[in-house]
Amino acid sequence: MNVLVYIEVRDGEVKKASLESLSEGHRIASASGGAVCAVIPGANLDAAVAAAKGHGAAKVFTNDSADLANYVPEGYLASVVEAASQCNAEVVLLGATSQGRDLAPRVAAKMGVMFLPDVTKISTDDGLVATRPVYAGKVNISLKAKELPVVISTRPNTFDLAANEGAGELVAISPEFNAKAKVVEVVASGGEKLDVAEADRIVAGGRGLKEPENFKVLEDLADSLGAAVGASRAVVDAGWRPHSEQVGQTGKTVGPTLYFAVGISGAVQHVAGMRTSKVIVAINKDADAPIFKLADYGIVGDAMEVVPALTAALK
Repeated sequence: MNVLVYIEVRDGEVKKASLESLSEGHRIASASGGAVCAVIPGANLDAAVAAAKGHGAAKVFTNDSADLANYVPEGYLASVVEAASQCNAEVVLLGATSQGRDLAPRVAAKMGVMFLPDVTKISTDDGLVATRPVYAGKVNISLKAKELPVVISTRPNTFDLAANEGAGELVAISPEFNAKAKVVEVVASGGEKLDVAEADRIVAGGRGLKEPENFKVLEDLADSLGAAVGASRAVVDAGWRPHSEQVGQTGKTVGPTLYFAVGISGAVQHVAGMRTSKVIVAINKDADAPIFKLADYGIVGDAMEVVPALTAALK
């Protein structure tokens, strides 16, 4: 079973979610006697090519063009579809980042194949079976592909990242495309902050912090852990934190190793975006808050007392 993996490059760096997809693609291809290929559209791709080779890519399709330095849907779509054809790919994997969520359904539509979004597990023991959460994360369903090829987007921080040296044979492609718009500038709102969608550790705060100034204690805890700061919808809607930090059904879906839910009650909307976190720590004054039913560890207490003490202990 040949697998093609789209490698996303942002500001010269390969997205971790893409390397997770590539690691999973290598596992699938190896188990079925196939090969894993990578496709990288963009500009100045040497570092990305090295990363793809270092994570198992037997072939690396590159479309290195200044016109693709920023994400161009039509150009990136043409690149992935062309690479899928040359790779004879039966499975196409893309990380479910903001860019991947935009590109993956386009690829499936262009190829005329099934699309399975936000997948958390892939099995090939009895055909290709993908597992994904539904109903705000309350239920996992397994979907068996009736036919191949199939396009799958993989949830970040869900699949193991593994180094597998591949042949990395370079194949240059340059499919034609007609862009409907040109990106003239990209303005980053997050600065140097960690992206919650990719962070391995997250410290998230909710309305229980009472006022935006109190997020400073969460930022201190996050600094001591090397974590990203997240927020519930309530505080984002109130203007306390930027939307880029929102975790939940209408924000970002995360799956870190460690997730702190501070002053967050555990509403269904929020839980849908973080319930796959490997270890969840809840801090809340309300002992009956729903978040405690999901948490691995819980502290009933005032966040303004608990969090500074925890930060001091960690330091």
